[in-house]
Amino acid sequence: MKKTILLLGTIKGLFIATSDGERRTWELAGPYFPGTQIYAVAFNNRNNRIWVSSNNPFYGNELIFSDDLGASWTKPEMPLVSFPSEGDESLLNIWQIKPSIHDSQTIFCGVQPACLFVSRDGGASFTPVEGFYSHPHRKEWMPGAGGLCLHTIIEDLDDPEILWTAVSTGGVYKTSDGGVNWAPKNKGIVAPFLPDTEPEFGQCVHKMVQHPTNPQTLFLQHHWGVYRSDDGGESWNNIGGELPSDFGFAMAISPVAPHPLYVIPLKSDEFRCCPDGKLAVYRLGAAGSWECLDDGLPDKNCYETILRDALSVDDAGGIYFGTRNGKLWSSVENGETWRLLFDALPAVLNVKAYQVI
Repeated sequence: MKKTILLLGTIKGLFIATSDGERRTWELAGPYFPGTQIYAVAFNNRNNRIWVSSNNPFYGNELIFSDDLGASWTKPEMPLVSFPSEGDESLLNIWQIKPSIHDSQTIFCGVQPACLFVSRDGGASFTPVEGFYSHPHRKEWMPGAGGLCLHTIIEDLDDPEILWTAVSTGGVYKTSDGGVNWAPKNKGIVAPFLPDTEPEFGQCVHKMVQHPTNPQTLFLQHHWGVYRSDDGGESWNNIGGELPSDFGFAMAISPVAPHPLYVIPLKSDEFRCCPDGKLAVYRLGAAGSWECLDDGLPDKNCYETILRDALSVDDAGGIYFGTRNGKLWSSVENGETWRLLFDALPAVLNVKAYQVI
């Protein structure tokens, strides 16, 4: 029987929650790496390996892994991810770990300052993707409030040569030749805070996801706006008009729900909490309208913040999100009803849900 694991990265370490197929009762283990900030976690279901980026205030970033669901951990003697010594950049944070869906030995990392790294040997070593590292736009990107970070990596479902990345505040970039050449894909995204409101690049994209069956359909949460593309990022259309706010960070897509896109709006750039003190998840319906999913969630005096990677789905209709106040919410019915799993964790930075055997 499959079980569900939740990898919970917090500002004080990693926690691992496990449950059976019913997902009604949960066991919580941790914290692992206590006192460190866990901005990126991933589970590679090809080899049951958990990857964790631990950001230590004294020792910097460490990429650590476990092959037994956290019972033991392997910490390499030297950092696995680092910029070339001949350059003037140093690694500040790892924001995303992405095992490839096409090749068991390939793993991508998105880092700060914004760059894409890749391992072709199962994680034994990482190098910058040269076409991205040397792209002339990199020198012109400016950091947002959270830093200059590459936080999203998406592979085409069919073609391993095609990848999309999202950078705050660089925008969406795509390669069609395995990383040799990269082109900005931000047409139609409006940035009202910039002198040129529709720039070629420099967009503050907060998160991007891909439709589970149509790789040409992408969605993104912008600093101001929720967008959809049906042509692989060549053009974007704002679909956030019915939401209580089109500002937010978290966005996730389910592989099993009939209407699979979920977002959690926040009030605004200036007030990054639930609109009107009401916590709710919104789902994009089949007709293109937004459905409010709030059964079981606080409907008043709730001023939570949910970060870009703190919303996740599993392969059986489960949805999970964590808050900066240390609460973890769950729905096992595609968001129709919610319940509180844990209410006193450290501030949650990311949540990743997986079904394992």
